[in-house]
Amino acid sequence: MAFDKRAMVLVMFVLMSTMQLTMAVVYKVGDSTGWTTIGNYDYKGWASSKNFKVGDIILFEYNTQFHNVLQVTHDQYRACNISTPLATYTTGNDSIPIKKSGHFYFFCGIPGHCQSGQKVDIRVASKTAPSPGGAAMSPGGAAIAMPPGGAAIAMPPGGAAMSPGGAAMSPSPSTSESTAPAPSVSSPLPSKGAFGFAAVAVAIFAGVVAY
Repeated sequence: MAFDKRAMVLVMFVLMSTMQLTMAVVYKVGDSTGWTTIGNYDYKGWASSKNFKVGDIILFEYNTQFHNVLQVTHDQYRACNISTPLATYTTGNDSIPIKKSGHFYFFCGIPGHCQSGQKVDIRVASKTAPSPGGAAMSPGGAAIAMPPGGAAIAMPPGGAAMSPGGAAMSPSPSTSESTAPAPSVSSPLPSKGAFGFAAVAVAIFAGVVAY
């Protein structure tokens, strides 16, 4: 019975991780306006309102009779230099996946269009390091909560718990299968990312094993 429960938890973990990794967001440049010079659309404002991540897709939709898409360097972007682009797209329905963090510069290569504002800087932020108030790992491998003040409440498996003031607390007596488990200290779960789902699955797995 215990083996069946463990297998079920492992399957759930794999499924949730796979679902999260495949949840790429498709951003259509210009939204309903698309990629055009009509109306002097503010592509800079459009890009600044988005939260681009690695794995997302940038979609350019336009009339191929009047527009195209060139990916260029920063210097070429600033000067609207169309001479040696990094890549050229001309299908009118170009899907460009984001494979790494950084800036990605695009503009229309039709003469005069870049100068009129048909250009966009896609900024993909890098993953941030955990903040002092985030979760940390205890020597025993269990996740512990890190309060904003910096004190940690470590819960090593089978060991003594440390209070925020640093004093050691004696381990609580083990409970039998018929006794309800004591409440544990928890920290906010990440709302996004495969690691957030992994943390949930590991927590569930630990509960099933203890049960």
